[in-house]
Amino acid sequence: MNSMVAFAFLAPDPVTALMLGLAILLMAAKIGGHAAVRLGQPAVLGELVVGIVLGNLALVGVPGLAQIKHDAFVDMIARLGVIILLFEVGLDSTVGEMLKVGARATAVAGLGLTASFALGWAATVWLLPGSSVQARLFVGATLCATSVGITARVLQDLGRARDPEARLILGAAVIDDVLSLVVLALVSGMVLDAGRGLPVSCAGVLWTLGKAIAFLVGSLVVGVLFSPKLFLAASRIRARGALTAVGLSFCFFLSWAAGAVGLAPMIGAFAAGLVLEDVHYREFVARGGGALGELIRPIADFLVPVFFVLMGMRTDLAAFAEPRILGLALALTAAAVVGKQACSLGALGTPVNRFAVALGMIPRGEVTLIFANVGLSLSVAGRPIMDAATFSAVVVVVLVTTLVTPPALKWSLARRPASRP
Repeated sequence: MNSMVAFAFLAPDPVTALMLGLAILLMAAKIGGHAAVRLGQPAVLGELVVGIVLGNLALVGVPGLAQIKHDAFVDMIARLGVIILLFEVGLDSTVGEMLKVGARATAVAGLGLTASFALGWAATVWLLPGSSVQARLFVGATLCATSVGITARVLQDLGRARDPEARLILGAAVIDDVLSLVVLALVSGMVLDAGRGLPVSCAGVLWTLGKAIAFLVGSLVVGVLFSPKLFLAASRIRARGALTAVGLSFCFFLSWAAGAVGLAPMIGAFAAGLVLEDVHYREFVARGGGALGELIRPIADFLVPVFFVLMGMRTDLAAFAEPRILGLALALTAAAVVGKQACSLGALGTPVNRFAVALGMIPRGEVTLIFANVGLSLSVAGRPIMDAATFSAVVVVVLVTTLVTPPALKWSLARRPASRP
């Protein structure tokens, strides 16, 4: 019995590896962020670059880094960071402010999505002439979604999260994600039907679209109606940290609800932040506590950089060495960048910086990689929709669009003074 007790104390605790991983990622994030700021760039750019360095050091055998790169617990922390980031961004806006740009945001998202899809299709037809129709559709679909997390962080780093351009970009990015999910559902349905020898069915697409609209409208309406009552009741809690706990619980619940209906959880997090206004928790503030955004910021400072460093670590620079992959990657990157420039047409007739809006819609990230992973798992007549080479090209698109957006967006926004809150 005593030997069993001694073995239990000597056995490695599963949290030990996670602690080392977080220590490395957080220090790397701050070093990279500091270097970027010293060079006049947003901190997020430094976090991504230092992640790329660490990831490729892992490929050459530096001990411990490969485990961090593929650790499931580190991945979960990073995913949680995206949720907190979008919640924090939502807190900087209100439903009323977003409704003001609703029609414009829809136009911006629709134009960018359509152009990116068409150019992605054309690039695949040109460089992969032997590919199937379904493969061309799928590659086009992977270029549709904007990575709202990247742009949101850049806008925060620049102190421009309250600018009209920021509201238009973030509103369009959320709509873009929903529309992209519909495109993915349509293309996936076509692939599955083709594999079974069946005609294309739109029932699944209509169902996905209905769920998306119902969730977004429902969460905003219910949130606006009931969140004041929820926080008024919660204001009776005298325990320390009550406002933070209630706010995060609201965020996590809507994130869960979004995932439960087949949408990205970060959409639910953004919706949660959007419906919460200062007036909802004024009882907490009246007792001497800080605003919810101030209380969330230290949590975001811990979790969010982990996501960006880890995303950089998962980029393999060796993909550039293969000429075929490099050519396809360059063509798809050009399609991704040029396609989103169509977004500027959706902002015609407004006083916003239309070029900044188009630049803010460029980055592709986690949603694009999710789409590409789906493509790896689908096949028609025994041929995969997306092979390893095409997947590598898509990863390069994510890398390049992620790296070029922060400096380009900073340069564009510098031409217009920041809006005052």
